[in-house]
Amino acid sequence: MSRGDSRWLGALRYGVAAGVEHVRALKSLGEMGTVVDIGANRGQFALAARHCFPGARIVSFEPLPGPAEKFRRVLAGDSRLVLHQVAIGPARGEETIHISAADDSSSLLPITGMQRSLFPGTGEVGTAVVQVAPLSEFLPAEEIEPPALLKLDVQGYELEALKGCEALLSRFSTVYAECSFAELYEGQALTDEVIAWLRDRGFRLSGVYHMSYDGKGRAIQADFLFTRTAVYGVSLD
Repeated sequence: MSRGDSRWLGALRYGVAAGVEHVRALKSLGEMGTVVDIGANRGQFALAARHCFPGARIVSFEPLPGPAEKFRRVLAGDSRLVLHQVAIGPARGEETIHISAADDSSSLLPITGMQRSLFPGTGEVGTAVVQVAPLSEFLPAEEIEPPALLKLDVQGYELEALKGCEALLSRFSTVYAECSFAELYEGQALTDEVIAWLRDRGFRLSGVYHMSYDGKGRAIQADFLFTRTAVYGVSLD
């Protein structure tokens, strides 16, 4: 059994299952030098990233104290990983986070009735005030070792989080983000807006994973993989 697989089993003691559903997408990328994990929750994605990229530096962000504490226990001893207990957004400040009964569905945007209907057990159970800041306040550009992956799973806050990464976006070769076709969180940017924003900054959509549908067969959300092809309109090919 590999060290990564042993860590997966150890995580189960804390009620945390590795995000194995992401392994196929991550393995398609080859090796990564840096992984930035925004919306880390309890470490599910970080476990999968460490399995796929044994030598990568992983920089994770999770604003809620409960999940962050689980993350620290699950990934304890990983010298190439750091967790910041903060959300990523366009400007430094404090924001209200809407806490879901399923903590990985919590969001800086209010939870809609559609979210509660499509995903039972994800309704709001409280709120908290969390710190928000741009990525550049925690990660200097020169510390992003290429090739670099930017992952976002922030429950409707994807476009705002991307704006908080914009100053460093050219340092990343790949973006992997969960996006929605339906308004699951009030005021969220939908998939087409996120795709257009990233296209304007030199990223093309290169893969779609884990598409979910409602009872009528309508697409609700998926994980989207974007590959950088240009910087400021200059092709990298």
